[in-house]
Amino acid sequence: MRVSSTILPGVKILEPTVHREERGWLTETWSAARYAAAGVARTFVQDNVSYSRKGVLRGLHFQEPNAQGKLVSVLEGAIFDVAVDVRPDSPTFGRWVGVALSSDDMRQLWVPEGYAHGFLARAPSVVLYKLTALYEPSSQMGVCWSDPDVGISWPDDAPLVSGKDARAPRLRDIPRELLPTMHGRAAASSA
Repeated sequence: MRVSSTILPGVKILEPTVHREERGWLTETWSAARYAAAGVARTFVQDNVSYSRKGVLRGLHFQEPNAQGKLVSVLEGAIFDVAVDVRPDSPTFGRWVGVALSSDDMRQLWVPEGYAHGFLARAPSVVLYKLTALYEPSSQMGVCWSDPDVGISWPDDAPLVSGKDARAPRLRDIPRELLPTMHGRAAASSA
C-alpha cells in the first residue's frame, strides 16, 4: 500500500495494492495492522454506502460533538473527494484538499475527526465510508459547499445539491464554540 500525505495534517491518500488478472481483481480495503502502520490507527464502528448520480454533490458534513473520522472508498464510479479543516485552533483552518477517487484506481481518502467532508460524483458512483463514530443526527453540521472563503475548486459549478446542503452556513458564520478543536471538545473545555 502506498500512502501520501496532503497539505492538511492527518488527511491521507491511501493506495491499496490491487491484484489484477484475467478474471478481475482483488484488493484489501481495510486491515487494522496495515492501516495503523500507515497512520490510520482507528476503530471503525459503522459503514455507510451511498449511491449518487453523476453531478450530485454531497456535503460538506461533519459531526460535533461525536466527531467522525472517515475512510472513503469508491466501489463503482468516480468522485472528487474533499476535506476541509473546520478546527478554528488549527493553522490550516478553512483550507481544503480535493482528491480524485475511482473504482478504477481504488484509492482511498482518510478524513480524520475535525474535518468537514464532501464529494462530487463525476460518474454514477457507489461510495463506502468507514466511520469511527456512529451517526448522530443531533451532532450533524455542515458548511456550504460553495463557501467563497473556503474557495473549493469543484469540477462542476452547478451540481445537484440537497436542500439541507444548499442551506448550510458559511464557515465564518458558524460560532467557533460549536466547531471541533485540534484536541477535541473535552480538552478545549478543560484548558
